[in-house]
Amino acid sequence: MNRLSGEEWQGGHYLSVPLSSHTHTNAHLQRHTRTHTHTHTHTFTLSRVVPSVAALMTWLHSAAFTRRLARSIAYLFPSGLFDNKAKPLMKHPDEVFPKQRAVQWGADGRPFHFLFYTGKQSYYSLMHDTFTKALAVEKHQDRLRGKGLFTQDAKQISLVGSRWLLKEELEELLVETISDHDYARFIQLMERLLSLPYCSAEEDFVQRYRRQLEIQSSKQQVQPLQYDQHGVAYSTGDGRRKTATGTVLLRDSGSGSISINGTNYVHYFPVLQDREQLMFPLHFMGVLGRFDMQCSVSGGGHSSQAGALRLAISRAMLSFLSEGQVETMRQAGLLTPDPRIKERKKPGQEGARRKFTWKKR
Repeated sequence: MNRLSGEEWQGGHYLSVPLSSHTHTNAHLQRHTRTHTHTHTHTFTLSRVVPSVAALMTWLHSAAFTRRLARSIAYLFPSGLFDNKAKPLMKHPDEVFPKQRAVQWGADGRPFHFLFYTGKQSYYSLMHDTFTKALAVEKHQDRLRGKGLFTQDAKQISLVGSRWLLKEELEELLVETISDHDYARFIQLMERLLSLPYCSAEEDFVQRYRRQLEIQSSKQQVQPLQYDQHGVAYSTGDGRRKTATGTVLLRDSGSGSISINGTNYVHYFPVLQDREQLMFPLHFMGVLGRFDMQCSVSGGGHSSQAGALRLAISRAMLSFLSEGQVETMRQAGLLTPDPRIKERKKPGQEGARRKFTWKKR
């Protein structure tokens, strides 16, 4: 039976058979979807024929051609809009048009899914399945309690390095639009499942709705310790913030003296906040008074110079610390450069954000 065309194969040929109005509706929707997709795909393919031939003639790689095509579109159709989704683009229809759910009812007009009339059948089906699995784990725990085998030290699901699906990712998976309240209820139900001692029985189900986090470069480059002619260990480090650059020479077994450009740090940084910035890495690791520091800094103002020296001191200290202490400093943000810079002045304004004073006359 060919349900889309309303024909049945008999005796080597098709025979027309009557179809209900629902079947005609299903066939019409599916044909319309296929035609819509085919039309846009065909148009996209034709629009790339001439540029593709030109790319082949110039031996241009396909990835470079795609990037150059995107730049050309941005040049030919300039837009003052800020949202990238509102700007002109040229991508494959599969990347532009959202996924559509297939027809959800049969020839008799009855929906396939028992939660169809909720309006969010995939979402409520997921919630129903999650709650069912939580009940199954609780029943398993009750059976173990009855046998005297229950323990709170059961294997737990490892969630290190992963996160829950975002609301947008969950909507894409379900092919449905959900509210923030629905998403919060989903996370709450998942957390309840994870709170059960024997939740590891449903580890595959839980991991299906988690995504691995991108592993950052946790291995910090650490320079080996150096020794002077007296056998004193020392290390160097450099740092930047805004337009200020600073370098630090850190000597072990010192008295805690700090000089900046040949001047005592108290006189060089009269502002208390700048001196606190300078001493924070030493205070954080509990090594105040252990090192002698010779610092040189140039460019920027007093605040950016203090920030540049703080980063340089943190990097110089790595040679004296263990791997665990280095990781502690990284997590505290002491090894991350500050990317902030001064915002540019805008035309037609007094400053980056400030507007000219308005006068009626």
